[in-house]
Amino acid sequence: MKLAATATLRERQEELGQFLTAPPVADFMAAMFGPLPRTVRLLDAGAGAGALTSAFVSRCCENRDRVHAIEATLYELDGEILDKLAATMRQCERRCYEAGIRFTFTILADDFIQVMSSRLAGDLFGAPPPGFDAAIANPPYRKISAGSGERRALRSVGVETSNLYTGFIALIQRLLVPGGQLVGITPRSFCNGPYFRPFREDFLNQLELRRLHVFESRKAAFRNDSVLQENIIFHAVKGRRQPREMLVSTSSGEQGDDITEAVVPFAEIVHPLDVEKFIHIPASAGHATAKETMDGLSTSLAALGITVSTGRVVDFRLKEALRKEPGRGTVPLLYPCHFNGGTVHWPKVEARKPNAILDNAETRPWLVPSGTYLLTKRFTSKEERRRLVACLFDPDLVKAKWIGFENHLNYFHANGHGLERHVATGLYAFLNSTVVDQYFRRFSGHTQVNATDLRTLTYPDRDTLQAMGREMATPDLTQDEIDQLVSKHLHARR
Repeated sequence: MKLAATATLRERQEELGQFLTAPPVADFMAAMFGPLPRTVRLLDAGAGAGALTSAFVSRCCENRDRVHAIEATLYELDGEILDKLAATMRQCERRCYEAGIRFTFTILADDFIQVMSSRLAGDLFGAPPPGFDAAIANPPYRKISAGSGERRALRSVGVETSNLYTGFIALIQRLLVPGGQLVGITPRSFCNGPYFRPFREDFLNQLELRRLHVFESRKAAFRNDSVLQENIIFHAVKGRRQPREMLVSTSSGEQGDDITEAVVPFAEIVHPLDVEKFIHIPASAGHATAKETMDGLSTSLAALGITVSTGRVVDFRLKEALRKEPGRGTVPLLYPCHFNGGTVHWPKVEARKPNAILDNAETRPWLVPSGTYLLTKRFTSKEERRRLVACLFDPDLVKAKWIGFENHLNYFHANGHGLERHVATGLYAFLNSTVVDQYFRRFSGHTQVNATDLRTLTYPDRDTLQAMGREMATPDLTQDEIDQLVSKHLHARR
């Protein structure tokens, strides 16, 4: 019965996108707030069992600063946890009474997105939106489809996003009064990628970032949940001007572990000329060195005459055309499982994935002509040591006139055709180098590598790529050999 109850609880949490905050993380978040007004109107949207508000209250009581009253508003949609939340708030009430602070709370078992979107949109018979001096947030994390009620509600107030957590943050920042503070813990995925660009622009236009904290471990912040994202904590203030410098810190996430801090120019966090508004987080010395190296490069993919695209074959849409083994009328179909020591190993009959696809009028638009291509995985497992994993497709090793690249791959090409061999080999070395991996980790905290991410990188010029490519006798080099080759040629061009 206990196992069944646990499964039911986990299913409910997954449905709600609920990941409860551990007390040490909540305490760390509460300590990030700057000076507060005498009466603090506090918002805790997606409050769970109340750990964040409890930590905020403890911070105010222990500091004995000028806070005289806390008016807490808490939203929580999970009816199973409301009694525990109310009990936590009564504990906060007693704690504040002992510290001479007046504490009042309101628990609302409502859908925060629906209610606040309606109030912010100014519905004719709705109440005006409230204002808050502080917000502390661990918002739910769940994808929302384009036609969902949440998506429609958010669009009514000009918010375009594909996940609950960014929807919550976008609404919370609209409810802050000027100078109001927000401390939130969220997945790091909003820092890059095309889907979160509207959110990043909105976030950076409305909030002044004061601090970013990144956990080195994916598991530490939410140890009991299956969270594959890296998580960050941010402190931001309602205001339209970004600081010249901000604090960036990092820790393993283990209780009592040391925290490393550095003051970083804001222009290194969000590059002034970056139209994508990627948020870079230099969490280690290696990241800073990688940035210095990459800053010395100025060649774009477009200048190289190269494009990167997502694999065209979406297998479930062409299911009837897929074949387990190559046969008459088929051409190779490549998946990440065909990567092997820097080149494509095909066919791989023991793999669970198909190895071939029919070449006919239906499938031909999704195929590419054979040639030398550079492939990268769109998704890497958390066990892989590199976030970027590149592989060469050599037409001499896989004989075919047409090739299918499945949707879990990105492929580099020249106007839909293969690349010049030495350029492709040089790109292989560059993208598999530690310096590029470290740089990529500055703005990407998850295991997905989008084509947009690859387009935003700067690259060595064509001559340098060709020189690296000519020097590589085989792509099957060790990591040290790749790093030495890339370092030699990048430093030689300076």
